[in-house]
Amino acid sequence: MASKDLIFNLADLDFDAPIGNVDDICKVNPQRHEMLQLTAIVGEDMQRNACAAYKDISQDEFWVRGHMPGMPLMPGVVMLEAAAQLCSYFTQKHDLLGADMVGFGGVDEVRFRDPVLPGDRLVLMCELTRIRRGRMIVARFQGVVRDGLAVEGIIKGIPIPISALKETLAARSNA
Repeated sequence: MASKDLIFNLADLDFDAPIGNVDDICKVNPQRHEMLQLTAIVGEDMQRNACAAYKDISQDEFWVRGHMPGMPLMPGVVMLEAAAQLCSYFTQKHDLLGADMVGFGGVDEVRFRDPVLPGDRLVLMCELTRIRRGRMIVARFQGVVRDGLAVEGIIKGIPIPISALKETLAARSNA
């Protein structure tokens, strides 16, 4: 795969000196425990609204035991979740959407091209191609593993009204 096709040239990313760690990610993104799908942030390009990160895939991932026994493959939906978390991180860190939280709005043109296995490092990249403050972000994303493109597509993020959700949850717990 030619590096010109990638959002970032992998050789330009310093995996030994991340610009954001799990604590930094958790200051911006709400996911925790087994749903946290980013290990570190390794690149940002504000001119292009682009960001790069990675997820180190371990034998302890919640999906290893059941997807699939004897041949664990990272589920495609988990790859999409990792890409969504990267887009959310960049959007929220730089307050591009003007929302309390960015939610998953949809995906288009998604292709899975190479399996992701325990022991792999999945390098994720996103580039926001459309920003409608208060409405939606659209980003193209890529995931690279073992020097090959594993997943790519378009992801959409929408504002999530946290206060309204909390009110609904509180009402349900009081019922």
